[in-house]
Amino acid sequence: MALVVQKYGGSSVADADGVKRVAQRIVATKKAGNDVVVVVSAMGDTTDDLIDMAEQVSPLPPARELDMLLTAGERISMALLAMAIANLGHEARSFTGSQAGVITDGTHGKAKIIDVTPGRIRTALDEGSICIVAGFQGVSQGTKDITTLGRGGSDTTAVALAAALDADVCEIYSDVDGVFTADPRIVPAARKIPRISYEEMLEMAASGAKILHLRCVEYARRYNLPIHVRSSFSQKEGTWVVDSSEIEGTDMEQAIISGVAHDRSEAKITVVGVPDKVGEAAAIFTALSEAEINIDMIVQNVSAASTGRTDISFTLPATDGQTALTALNKMKERIGFESLRYDDRIGKVSLIGAGMRSHPGVTAKFFAAIADAGVNIEMISTSEIRISVVVAQDDIDTAVAAAHRAFDLDADQVEAVVYGGTGR
Repeated sequence: MALVVQKYGGSSVADADGVKRVAQRIVATKKAGNDVVVVVSAMGDTTDDLIDMAEQVSPLPPARELDMLLTAGERISMALLAMAIANLGHEARSFTGSQAGVITDGTHGKAKIIDVTPGRIRTALDEGSICIVAGFQGVSQGTKDITTLGRGGSDTTAVALAAALDADVCEIYSDVDGVFTADPRIVPAARKIPRISYEEMLEMAASGAKILHLRCVEYARRYNLPIHVRSSFSQKEGTWVVDSSEIEGTDMEQAIISGVAHDRSEAKITVVGVPDKVGEAAAIFTALSEAEINIDMIVQNVSAASTGRTDISFTLPATDGQTALTALNKMKERIGFESLRYDDRIGKVSLIGAGMRSHPGVTAKFFAAIADAGVNIEMISTSEIRISVVVAQDDIDTAVAAAHRAFDLDADQVEAVVYGGTGR
């Protein structure tokens, strides 16, 4: 008997018919002789609707109360799913994040999981029940307040529970059939990747591929837990995210590039005329760190000999743009820079693949493909298995399609079907 943890996204349980369809799939997994724990997201756009409602009531809702409100979305879907399973003749018990033993730090809105103590889940499984757990939420270790884990938190809940329960597999269900070589909405000829390593999936998630959340992949890698990404709308085999040692060497040699990811959610700030002195860059990024802003790519120009000044550009989440500008303006006199430039009409396009370590021509081919498509590159960043470029937002689709084509990633026939519409 295997222990299977399944996670269903909002598009899979968007309405009553979706809840019933998911219930049938869960019961089929149980009938096959498995113990089943299910983590469920809020139905459809419920979370966004609750946020809108909160903003109508208060322009700046208290973080604690906002978390209390938002966790209601998952509690609705978990209870409805348990009812649908009971209707099919099987006992299901629903649990909130805190009841399931998901213990977090005290940061409201983006709490981190500290520990999982799934005693009640184990007891319910031993008694033959199917366990339904509300994703995206936990309980603060210090204050005992309800917390939320931020966007993609249900993925993280599922993997954390699977690790704590020593599950055989964590199945992440969405509205696409797996992880593809590019977003099927931009590249209809994108191919499904049968198996991908944790490190490649981490780079894809960090580069904007929304099929799996970054923290969820980090958690799975830490506990060497296999993730199976698949669609709740079909019975097809999806994509397995596993340790690189489990992917045969021959496959790794053939697949130089795993995929092309893109991210439209970033903005670029340029600090113009920074005095080229020791410690100035440290002062800039310390101010941003204290404002709790994550920086992605950084470029510093060569200092102009005549002025002894330089420009520093960096990218960050566009939602943090105003906070960053405020923090930097407070330091303008102390640092002595001339001005700030802000651009939120940019996007990041990334080429990912473990095979590029041993293929020196990849960078040249990538840049040539983007140049041939008439796209200008504003910034460049690399890791061992990733090359990222910043381009104008209007050029993202063109750059993704050009890179995908250049590395022969197009499938012979269309494989990608987006069943729900959100890709989650």
